Amino acid sequence: MGEHKPPPNGNDQQPLAIAHAFGSAIREQANKAEQDRQLPDQLAREMARSGLHKLASPSYANGRESDPLTQIKVIEAVAEADGSTGWNLMIGMEVQGFAAAAFQPEQALALFGDPDIILCGALNPQGRATLEDGGLRVNGCWPMASGCHNSDYFWGQCIVVDSDGKFLRAESGQVQLREALVNIGDVEVLDTWRSSGICGSGSHDVQITDLFVPTDRITKVTEQKPYTSTSLFRIPLYSRLAYNKFAVASGIARAAISHFKTLACEKKPRSTTALLCERPDAQRAIAEAETYLRSARAFVFESVSEVWAAVTEGRHVESESRALLQLACSGGVQSACKAVDGLYAAAGVNAVYNHSLLGRCRRDIHVVPQHITVSPQWTEAAGRVLFGLASEVPIL
Repeated sequence: MGEHKPPPNGNDQQPLAIAHAFGSAIREQANKAEQDRQLPDQLAREMARSGLHKLASPSYANGRESDPLTQIKVIEAVAEADGSTGWNLMIGMEVQGFAAAAFQPEQALALFGDPDIILCGALNPQGRATLEDGGLRVNGCWPMASGCHNSDYFWGQCIVVDSDGKFLRAESGQVQLREALVNIGDVEVLDTWRSSGICGSGSHDVQITDLFVPTDRITKVTEQKPYTSTSLFRIPLYSRLAYNKFAVASGIARAAISHFKTLACEKKPRSTTALLCERPDAQRAIAEAETYLRSARAFVFESVSEVWAAVTEGRHVESESRALLQLACSGGVQSACKAVDGLYAAAGVNAVYNHSLLGRCRRDIHVVPQHITVSPQWTEAAGRVLFGLASEVPIL
C-alpha cells in the first residue's frame, strides 16, 4: 500500500475522526480493491486495529458499543471514500457485534478481544449440522461472505439435521438453527464475486466440508438472548441490520455529489463554450440529489433516534417505531439511488467509463437495495403496521 501514516489507535481518537483519517488511504486503494475483487489486507487490518470493527460489539469483548448514529456516521465516512470499503466495514462491525454478544463474556473476550480481529458471516441457514459428541459436524455453502479474504473467522448459520439429513425440530415445531464459528483457514473461498457493483468487497461464496465444530464454538441466536442487555443490544435485530445498510448508500451518494460537482465545474459539453455547471439540467440534478439525500438522512436519523431513546430509557420499541425505521432505511436507500441516477444522467458520456468515479458510485449504490434488510418489499408491510394492523412479517 502507498506511503501513508495509519490513523492513531482507536483509544486515542473518536471513531468518526478515525474514519475520516483513513480517507486518503481508502481512496488510494479503491482501484486495486476493485480490480482484485477484495480489499488489500493491510488496509483492512489497519482499519480493524483502529477499533472501527468493534463499534457494534459488547464492552466485555473490548467493544465500544457505540450508539447507532455514531455507527451510521462512521460507515458513511468510509463509504464516501469507497463504497466497497464502507460495505466491508459495515458487515465486519455487524457480524462481530452479533457474534460476540452470542458467546459468554469470557469466551467472547478470548475469541474477539484482540484489536485487529475481523469476522465475516451469514445468518442465512445454508449449512447443515449433524449432532456428534462434543459438537456438530458442519457442511454447507454460504453466498456473499463479504470480506472473507481479510477475515479471521467465518460465522455461519446451519440447520441441525439427523444422520439421514432430516431437519430436527424444537417442541414448537420450528427447525433448530445453530451458528458455527470457524477459523477462516477451515473455509474454502469460492471465486464467485463477479458483480456489477461493490466489486472490491470480496463477497465470495464460502464452503465448509465435513468439519467438526466443538460446542464452545456454537451459538444459537434464534433461541437465546444476547449475553448483554445494554442499550445497543435491546434494539430490534432487523432495525440494527437496516440502518447501517442505509449508511453505505448515504456515503456513496455523498461521494457521487462531490464527483459530479467536480466534473460539472470542469467539463464543457460538446458544442458549447459554457461549463456543465451552468446548464439548468445539471443545476437541477445536484439540487434534487441534495434534496433526496438530506431528506432521507433526516428521516433515518429521526427514526433511529426515537428507537435509541426507547431502549436507553428501558421502554419497549413499539411496532410503529420499528415500521417507521424500516421505511426510513428502505426508502432512504431508494432516495440515495435516485440522487445518484439523476447526477449520472446529467453527467453525460464521461460517466459511462470504468474509470469514472461517478460511474462507480452508480454501480455500487444499486447493490445496496438488493440486500433484503433494506429491500423496497417492506413498504407495504410497514404501511400495514401504520394502520394499526398486526405485522405479517418477522422483520417488523
